[in-house]
Amino acid sequence: MLFLRDILAMSAPLRLATLATITGILLARPSTAQTYTSCNPTQQQCPSNPALGRSISVDFTAGASKEFTAEGNPTYGSDGVSFTVSAGGDAPQLHSNWYIMFGKYEITMKAAPGAGIVSSSVLQSDDLDEIDWEWLGAQNDEVQTNYFGKGQTTTYDRATVVDADNTQGDFHTYTVEWTEEQIVWQVDGQTSRVLKASDANGQFPQTPCQIRFGSWSGGDSSNPQGTVSWSQGPTDYSDGPFSMVVSKISVVDYSTGSSYAYGDRSGSWDSIMSDGGRVNGNVGGTVVDSPDPTVTTAPGSSIAPAWQQPSGSMTLTYTNYPGLPSGWSVNPTTGKVVPPSAAPVIDIPIRFVCVVAASLAGSSLLGFWL
Repeated sequence: MLFLRDILAMSAPLRLATLATITGILLARPSTAQTYTSCNPTQQQCPSNPALGRSISVDFTAGASKEFTAEGNPTYGSDGVSFTVSAGGDAPQLHSNWYIMFGKYEITMKAAPGAGIVSSSVLQSDDLDEIDWEWLGAQNDEVQTNYFGKGQTTTYDRATVVDADNTQGDFHTYTVEWTEEQIVWQVDGQTSRVLKASDANGQFPQTPCQIRFGSWSGGDSSNPQGTVSWSQGPTDYSDGPFSMVVSKISVVDYSTGSSYAYGDRSGSWDSIMSDGGRVNGNVGGTVVDSPDPTVTTAPGSSIAPAWQQPSGSMTLTYTNYPGLPSGWSVNPTTGKVVPPSAAPVIDIPIRFVCVVAASLAGSSLLGFWL
């Protein structure tokens, strides 16, 4: 172990080299709160997003759809498309081949059972705006709602838990309606949550989003303890396999055109440009102009923060797959969850570096005067 007295006993050149090495190690520490996007339009020029620009309805009981691309190995049957987790690293999902700029989608599905198993249905943009449904396999009678603006995960007070009967045994229809003014979450046509843009503390999702849905194991033994705890793991794969099943999905894009582009780097909805159409050019019915929806969740439902980050645990964020912890990703070919580099990290307190730097500066100054 290297002590401060050892550094002070070194010659000035060696002391400088040692301090530089320590500082380099400290600054090279990986971030514990990072999110992933292949190109963030608020930071650089990025390609336009292909637009849905219309309405679609997909019946997965009829097989695969050209509207979606598979990652991992979703399978198709008479009930629809199944996302099965049977071993560590399994993370099957579908993502849309287009984006919507405000709109509404309804997904009819059964969540996957199993301690630590997470089922997700997410709207996510290239600049990391996000609107979520999440189901924990350990809880058959509830679903979580959440949202993120620009990937900010500084607080964990956005999530709510909503009662929903037998989410794993029965098909239910989960709806998100998203405008520039509010987000409405519904279960079987009953409004469970309404988020006004003015109440989102500057983190209201408002840029073109893809739809992603699938399942993965948060309770895998290779995951950080914070992830395992949140997902109510650990996962015992001998109890599996664990399958999320989606029978159909319907989507309405409230804007029109062939693609959406960011007009600047603000990440604001009114900076989004439509090629060949108009943002909010296809708003359905009287959604925007209607009175505020009434929350109709049955009495006894728990609309409250879903969880708080466990003390001392790794910060949980979203990467390129809904719900994955910081630094993790999904291999697009195999669909397996890939952990971050296992290279050891030397955790040197910043106060130690400051003491050494002050000592070095003091000794250099003394040498100057001598």
